[in-house]
Amino acid sequence: MKTHIAFPLAFLATFLLAALATGSSILLLLAMLILLGLLSGLASVLWVAGTLRLTGQLDARTVRRGQAVRLSLRLQHRGLLPIAPVMLEINQGPGLPVREIHLRDVPGKLQTLQLPFRANHVGLCSPGIQAWTVEDLLGFFSVRRPVSEEDFRLLVLPNTFPTDQLTLSPGDPGTEMLARATEDLSAPSDIRAYQPGDPLKKVHWKLSLRKGELLVRKFDEPILKEVLILMDCSRPPSWGHPEAEADLKDALLETAASVFANQQGTDLTVHLPLFGAHPVELENGMGLPLALENLARADFSEPDRFERVLMLESRRLRKVGSLVIISARLNSAMVDIMTRMHHLGPALRLYLITFAPDDVRLQPLISRLQQDGVEVAFVRPEIPSSPADH
Repeated sequence: MKTHIAFPLAFLATFLLAALATGSSILLLLAMLILLGLLSGLASVLWVAGTLRLTGQLDARTVRRGQAVRLSLRLQHRGLLPIAPVMLEINQGPGLPVREIHLRDVPGKLQTLQLPFRANHVGLCSPGIQAWTVEDLLGFFSVRRPVSEEDFRLLVLPNTFPTDQLTLSPGDPGTEMLARATEDLSAPSDIRAYQPGDPLKKVHWKLSLRKGELLVRKFDEPILKEVLILMDCSRPPSWGHPEAEADLKDALLETAASVFANQQGTDLTVHLPLFGAHPVELENGMGLPLALENLARADFSEPDRFERVLMLESRRLRKVGSLVIISARLNSAMVDIMTRMHHLGPALRLYLITFAPDDVRLQPLISRLQQDGVEVAFVRPEIPSSPADH
């Protein structure tokens, strides 16, 4: 019931009181007409709202970002009294206004509607009917019913793009000592002069006798083939325009998906932990489709600052040959932590997601990282398929 119904109710009360006071049949008739109009409007709305059936179906439940899907709607009601056109509230996706569609009233007949929807952002969304509203012809009464979002769930997967091959490191000194202890002594890669501390089992006795000096076999150091990808799962920084946050999330997820996907088919072991309300760790053994689905469900709800996450993950670097960090923010504390992580052994690459890679405030931080041997790549959210490596 709407507020402007007070006007006909006031007229109804006025005519009814006047008719009773004067005995005028005309005033009584006017009061009855107003009452009949109100009752018929209320009855028409309740009748349609009680019998209205709305169903919908998406032609796909999973798509890649940028693809389009079609929503098919079927609406029918058994109301016989006239009403205003049924209004549908269409959810167009995150950051977009709700679209209103008015359908003509066709009592008893099935109405169908085809609506296109473009998946602009990665994640779980409901591009369907948010609610429907039934109203009488004069606009005095209305009934609004929300529609369950579960009926229109759509999972939008991240796209992937080519990334440079990762550099692998033999790890920290402790790892190297352990690797050397298990080297294959039957396959030396080179010969060098003996140095104090070299084990006698590495001495090449025959060649040493020929050359007249102690020579030892030199072996290739095993490369650690474990890759760790750390993505900042906290809420991205604000850039002052409505879709900036969604664009940053897309670029973060698609960069992580690309690095992960480009290691498929290699002999590398890849780990990608996702932090937040529902933490999960992705591994290349689980397959790319399942990994992309888990990335699309990332909610960026991690309460801890990314600096703390980096510090906690530093404990697992002894077996890591390559470390990839993906973030939409960079500060001095993060630079210090990444430098220490790189010194622990693994080769480190930073993907910085930003709308302004030329920001002068970033240059000193980037220079510090590059001077310490850290690779830095920029990814612009508006063109996440073309990272610029530096």
